[in-house]
Amino acid sequence: MTAPACAALDHRTGRAVRLTCADGRIASIEPLAGGGAGLPVLLPPLVDIQINGFAGVDFQNDRGTRADLEQAANGLAAAACSRFFLTLITDRWDRLLARLQRDRALRASSPLLTRRIAGWHMEGPFMSPIPGFHGAHPPEFMVPPTPERLRELKAVAGDDPVLITLAPEWPEAPEAIRCARKLGFHVWLGHTNATPAQLAAAVDAGAEGLTHLGNGCPTEWNRHDNITFRALDEPRLRVSIIPDGIHVSPMLFRLFHRGLDEARICYTTDAMSAGGAGPGIYPLAGMQVEVGADGVVRQPGKSNYAGSSLAPLEGVRRAAGMLRRSPSSVWPFFSTQLENFMGLPPALVAGAPADYCLLHETAAGSRIEIHFAGEPMREVLWTS
Repeated sequence: MTAPACAALDHRTGRAVRLTCADGRIASIEPLAGGGAGLPVLLPPLVDIQINGFAGVDFQNDRGTRADLEQAANGLAAAACSRFFLTLITDRWDRLLARLQRDRALRASSPLLTRRIAGWHMEGPFMSPIPGFHGAHPPEFMVPPTPERLRELKAVAGDDPVLITLAPEWPEAPEAIRCARKLGFHVWLGHTNATPAQLAAAVDAGAEGLTHLGNGCPTEWNRHDNITFRALDEPRLRVSIIPDGIHVSPMLFRLFHRGLDEARICYTTDAMSAGGAGPGIYPLAGMQVEVGADGVVRQPGKSNYAGSSLAPLEGVRRAAGMLRRSPSSVWPFFSTQLENFMGLPPALVAGAPADYCLLHETAAGSRIEIHFAGEPMREVLWTS
């Protein structure tokens, strides 16, 4: 269970603090007199805005149960992730709306899911149907974004946080983005081959970011002019990056961090049902996908990726390794940065749920204590 009090170094200031919890909430975070030698680092739980499934559970399965969603949420909690956006991928529009309505009802029936599902990510069907850009999404269900469809989505989603990924090359996109923003939705761009002018028009209309930079695009492309370069050249776009060393190579991952203002960067796993699991065959939206020993998720017989098997905490470890930085220095990309981008309540403040992590770093490696209110303490070890 969450300890009633602990001493740690606040990751935001590097100063020693005393965290006090009561009745499942953070009561206070107060300065602690004296030095902080030997204290762990106090960190917020991780947040993921693109979870298609996890721990063997496929969120695209209409026969899924409350227990299935709770299994996925518990799997994410074991990876230090306390909040996530349940992601629905491209399908027929009426089926997507029915799926969202059903998942909202399942969430409302479960205190655990009410705490864990922070919002909804509609990754489609407003994306590019062009081969190479639609990825594993079925192109036959791609449709243009329209104010009418967005109002239908609002009627189902209510006031819940919603993130929409769309391709701005649809002629209807600028008007739809303006409508989406008025309805309170977040709009990011992805699975797109938009021109610089189309990207700029989308940002002018209210688009905020680009989903999984470096992915949702062909394996081979123009080395002088491609969507990744165009996105990097649009300074107003935030970007999410999958830090698994697979979807973006370690070298390119480092270049993204050198070339971008780090205030624009966040991480996501883009995990599907294989998230947090090992090699094998897993379901994804009626398909069977295969996870190899290398952790890559592919449709059998195809070379393109179909989501990832990455767990959020493992993403922190890999990001730290690729950047040659400490885990605590990259942690905000998977936590507070996403709170800011999605307008979520901050985690480490008085009155917030008593969910926090303690990072113990030594020369031999790192140990993470995961403290979530009302749940047994979890511990994860890794070597640097």
